[in-house]
Amino acid sequence: MIQKKPKAPKQAAGAWGWKQGLFALLASGILTLLAGLGLLAPADRAASDAWYQGREASDGKIVLVQIDERALEELGPYSQWSRDVLAEVIEILNQSEEIRPAVIGLDVLCSGETQPQADERLAQAAGRYNNVVTASAAEFGTAVEQRADGEYTLRPNTVLSYEEPYAALRDVSAQGHINAMLDVDGILRHHLLQIQAPGVGEVPSMALLAAQKYRESCGQEPVVPPPVDARGFWYLPYCGTPGDFDSSISVAAVINGEIPPEYFSGKIVLIGPYAAGLQDSYMTSIDHARPMYGVEYQANAIQALLWENYKAEVADGLQLFALAAILVLAVFCFWQRPVWLSTAVWLAFAGGWLLLCRALYAQGYVLHVLWVPVGTTLLYGGSLAMNYIKAALERRRVTATFKRYVAPEIVDKILEDDIRSLKLGGKEAEIAVLFVDVRGFTPMSEALKPEKVVDILNRYLTLTSECILKNGGTLDKFIGDATMAFWGEPVSQEDFVMKAVQAAADMVAGSKKLEEELMRECGRSVSFGIGVHVGPAVVGNIGSPKRMDYTAIGDTVNTAARLESKAPPGQILISGAVAEQLAGRIRTSLPKEKIELKGKTNDMGIRVLEEILAGPGKGA
Repeated sequence: MIQKKPKAPKQAAGAWGWKQGLFALLASGILTLLAGLGLLAPADRAASDAWYQGREASDGKIVLVQIDERALEELGPYSQWSRDVLAEVIEILNQSEEIRPAVIGLDVLCSGETQPQADERLAQAAGRYNNVVTASAAEFGTAVEQRADGEYTLRPNTVLSYEEPYAALRDVSAQGHINAMLDVDGILRHHLLQIQAPGVGEVPSMALLAAQKYRESCGQEPVVPPPVDARGFWYLPYCGTPGDFDSSISVAAVINGEIPPEYFSGKIVLIGPYAAGLQDSYMTSIDHARPMYGVEYQANAIQALLWENYKAEVADGLQLFALAAILVLAVFCFWQRPVWLSTAVWLAFAGGWLLLCRALYAQGYVLHVLWVPVGTTLLYGGSLAMNYIKAALERRRVTATFKRYVAPEIVDKILEDDIRSLKLGGKEAEIAVLFVDVRGFTPMSEALKPEKVVDILNRYLTLTSECILKNGGTLDKFIGDATMAFWGEPVSQEDFVMKAVQAAADMVAGSKKLEEELMRECGRSVSFGIGVHVGPAVVGNIGSPKRMDYTAIGDTVNTAARLESKAPPGQILISGAVAEQLAGRIRTSLPKEKIELKGKTNDMGIRVLEEILAGPGKGA
C-alpha cells in the first residue's frame, strides 16, 4: 500500500490553463461591457478633463469688453439698457478705419425691436465696417415627424425655434449662434459648430464666424473646420481657465474713454456678460470648481479654431475592442505571478495607458482615460485575491496531506519557509534512515481471511507511523508490509540520529502488545525487524511533474534497507556510524552471527541495539 504525496504547485498550474483562459475572457468581457454601458462614464469624464485640459498662453488677439459689475453700477441694470449703449461701444471701437478691430462679436441677443432710434443707431454702427458678428440662438428638443409610410416617429436634438437679431441689425451683420450645450453631467466640453435653423439654413457658431472673419481680415487662408460627431459637436481643448482672458476692460471704461482705441486694433473684440447676476456662466472641462462666463467660452473656442487645435474623440467601439484585448493580456500577466511582478505589470499597464493618452492627445486623439487603468486595477486586485485564496487552499491541502506522513512541526516549518520549495529536485544532506518490516506476515496472510489480514497490517502500520511522527521523523512510504522513514530533513533537527533510534525502540516496545493481541485473536503472532543507518543522501521531490514523491535516495538508504532485511524478529540492527554517534547513550551488542550486507566489503560495524540509556535531548 503506497501513501500518496501532495502534488507540486507546478503541476496544478498546468491544470489551470483552460480555466485561466476562460477567466480571462469572462473577466475582460464583463469589464468591457460595464465600460460600454457607461458605468465608468462620470469618473472617466472627470479624469479625462483633469488629464487633458490645461492652461496655455493665448496669442493675445482676443479681447473681452465686459458687461460687468462696474458697468451695471454706472449704467444701471442690464434689463434697462438702451441699445444706444452697445451702439456707442461699437462706434468708439470703429471710430477709425486704420485702428478698428478685425472682428467685434456681440455675445448678447438683440432680438425684437425696442426703441426705434436706438435700434437704428445700433444697426448703423454694426453695418459701418462690416466687422460685427451678432448672436443668434436655437431652442432644441424632440420633434414628431411623419414618415413616408404614414407612421410617426420622434427625432431628438431638433431645432424647434430660432431666435435672431431684429431685422435691421440682422441685415447689416453676420450671425453666429451662441448655443452652449452641456454634457449630461452639466459640464461644457464640446462646441456646436453649426446648426440648421428653420427657414434660415446653416448657421455657424459665433466662434467659427469670428475666426473666419479674423483670418479674412488678415489675408490668411480660411479656418479648416474641426472634425465633428454625428450631432455636429467637436471636443474643445480649452487654453484658458475662468479669468485668463480677463483684461478687466469694462463697457463703462470704453465709453468713458479710459482705453485708447489703438488697443483694440486688429483684434477680435467680444462684448458680453461678465457678472454673476446675468446668468451666463458654465462649469467647463478645464475647471470644475469655478464657472466660466459665456464670453470666455467663446474666446476659448475662437482661439482653438485659429490654432486649428482639434481633437477627435476615438470611436467607443474601437476603444472597447482595445480595452478587451488589453484586459485579456492583463489577466495572463497577473495570473499566478509573484506580487512584485504583478505590481510592476499593473503599473506598466495603467501608467503606460495614461502616457499613451497624453501622447495621442497631443496628436489630436481623445481616448477614455480611466477605462484601461480601472479595468487593469480590478483585474490586478482580483488576481491577487484569487492567487492568495488559491495559495491558502493549496497550503491547507498540503498541510492536511503532508501531516499524515511528516511530523506537524516539520510541516509548519516547511510552510513557514516557502511552499514553492516543494518542486522537482533535491539536495544532499546528512540523514538517519529507518526501515521496518513485519516478520512472519506472509505465512499469516495465507492462513487468514483477507479482511483480517488488512486489519492486522493497518494496525502494524499505524504503530510504525505513530512512532515515527512522535519522534519527529518523515514518513517516506509504505512498501507492502514495510515502512521507510528518515530524520534530518526536510528541516534540520537536533539529535536526529537518536530520534531515529528512539522511534525504532518505540516500535519494538509497541509491537509486544500487538503480538499478545494477535495471539489471543487468531493464535498467530508477528514481530518487527528494524534497521537504522546514518549518512549522506539526496533528499527532495523525485519523479516527474505529474507524479512525484518527497523521498530520500542513495547508498545510505540502501544500507538501512539491507540492515532491516538482516534483522532477526524483534531486533534492531544499527550501523557502526549510528553506534559511534550515540556512544555512551545506548547499549549495544554484537550480532550472534556475522552479518554481511550485499554490496559491502566490510561488516559496517553492525551492532544490535539493546537499550537506550539517554533519549533524545537528554544528554549522555
